[in-house]
Formats: sequence, structure tokens, C-alpha cells
Amino acid sequence: MFKELRIQGKTINMNDVELFPRSSRGESVSIEGGDMMLFSEKHFLIGCSERTTEHAIHCLKDVLFKRELIDNVVQVNIPNDRSFMHIDTIFTRINQDHIVCYRPLVYDGLSSYVTVYRSNGSKAKYHSIKEFIHAEINADMQFIFSGNGISPYQEREQWTDGCNLVALKPGVAVTYDRNTRTMEALRQYGYQAMTAEEFLNEDINAKEIENTIIQIPSSELSRARGGSHCMTLPIKRAYIK
Repeated sequence: MFKELRIQGKTINMNDVELFPRSSRGESVSIEGGDMMLFSEKHFLIGCSERTTEHAIHCLKDVLFKRELIDNVVQVNIPNDRSFMHIDTIFTRINQDHIVCYRPLVYDGLSSYVTVYRSNGSKAKYHSIKEFIHAEINADMQFIFSGNGISPYQEREQWTDGCNLVALKPGVAVTYDRNTRTMEALRQYGYQAMTAEEFLNEDINAKEIENTIIQIPSSELSRARGGSHCMTLPIKRAYIK
């Protein structure tokens, strides 16, 4: 994922109590996989959430900067709530200019904010995730809302991982088939839907697929509060340029 890890095959062992001790208040080092995103070549995002502690973020930040692996560690603060278990339950990037997201937190900035820690010791703060993305990632980024940004559908489909997609390549992503209003929003931005059966059974050249959302069955998976992005972290993938 990072240059040193890829070339030398090294890993950061977060069970190493010397590198990752408990805080002076006894706070544990806990990081959820769905809270980590290599969002750009220079920005590594970590969500501070129900499952990831601020202490853990600062410990990992210090190690990443010491090893010169990344320029910016971005702490994305979201409510400590089961509905927003980690940051990929509220947004994921599927293309150079497109993010699928839960509007109240990501776009409107309700109960969320961003702190960017830089390797040179400076930092920046943003009042919303949208503000951070437009300032530091892509000024032209467009936000596609779960449930088409309309209540109660946006709340329902955020809960069933309408924002939790994994991009196989820019513009081609996997998601659950149950989030119909989110798919309506995706169609408005030029995406077409394809079922998992069509993807697997038809004579399709995967390399030729563009602007397509591959939908997989989800009745049992969504009950466990897992989505496409957080359940595929072991798969090697890079940031979208």
C-alpha cells in the first residue's frame, strides 16, 4: 500500500506494545479496517469512530511519519454511533471525480470534521469532509448521495451500506443490490447497473467495462453491517489517481 511496504514487504505490527502502548488514560490502540483509506498518493485517511480511537490514530501517525511513508495523515472525525461504524459506511471514492456519500455528515458537515496532520509538523482543520476533499484532493469532486439525498431513504440506505462501495478500477465498483435509490442517483451521473450474475455469466471482457456498478446480493451481509469496501481490505488495491 505504501512505498516501503510494497517494495520491502514489511508490515507495521500494531500489536507491538512498545510502538503502540496504551495511553496514559488507559485508552487502547484500536483501529478498524474500514476506517483506513489510501485516498490519494499523499493522503492517508483514518476515521475516528466507534471502533477506532484517537490515541491509535496518533500512534500510527507517528510511525508513518517516522518511516517517511506518507505526507499527510488525515483524521476524519465522525459520530461514535453504530449507524456510522467506520468512515466507509459514510463515503467511498469510486472514480476520479465521484464519491458516494451520506449527505448529512459528508456534504453538510453535521457532527463531523477533519484534521490533517502533515509530516512537517503542521496541521490543517476543515469543518466538513466535503471542504477537505475540495481543498486538498480534487476541487471538481462531485458527491453522489445515498438514497438520492432524500429522507428517509438516505438514512435507510446508509444503514444498508449504500455508501460502502469498492472500486475495482475508476468508474467500476461493487455494491449491494438493495440500495435502489442510491442506484438512481448513480444513474444520474452516468453509471449503469449490472448484476453479479451478468458479470460472471455473460461473455464480458472486464477490462472493457466502464461506468458500471456491479450489484451483489445483500440480504445476509448487510445484517452484519459489512460492506464491499471494508470486507475487501486484504485485496491489494491502490488509490484512484
